[in-house]
Amino acid sequence: MARLFALILFIFFSPLFLLISILIIIEDGLPFFYIQKRVGMHGEEFFLFKFRSMKKNTPVVATKDLGNPEKYVTSVGKFIRKSSIDELLNLANIINGDLNFIGPRPILKSEEELHYLRELYKINLKPGLTGLAQVQGRDHVTIHEKVKYDKYYQIHKGLRLNLYIILKTIYIVIFRKGIAH
Repeated sequence: MARLFALILFIFFSPLFLLISILIIIEDGLPFFYIQKRVGMHGEEFFLFKFRSMKKNTPVVATKDLGNPEKYVTSVGKFIRKSSIDELLNLANIINGDLNFIGPRPILKSEEELHYLRELYKINLKPGLTGLAQVQGRDHVTIHEKVKYDKYYQIHKGLRLNLYIILKTIYIVIFRKGIAH
């Protein structure tokens, strides 16, 4: 059901995808999307799709690990990051079965501490497009808080909590809350 809904949303947003793709190409050339290896459930790796928001010469590390991330973000990138449009290509990952709509965000292999803590606390969930940690502070949540929220979600997940996360995600995206870069 989630895959079908993701496909419908993907088709619905395709005119926006085309516009964003053209703007990225005009500003910084091809490619307009970014494929990054991420770690999901059981440590399995998969390729996450996003619109490219950073210049082509950006080092391949987590944004928080860049000395001055602002110097790498394109003008279009600033807008698509603040509006979370860069994440909409994650719908392709839901269609592929790599992501759920809700779950812990997939991590980079280099985020060893977060990976270790998720294993330590037996976080055993398919990653998601959004999750409890994202709606509780997004980029301002510490690694330990993320794991705490992931564990809480794992224990209490259900329709009520999922609706809360979806509604709060919509609010955060519309009002651009909790974005660090």
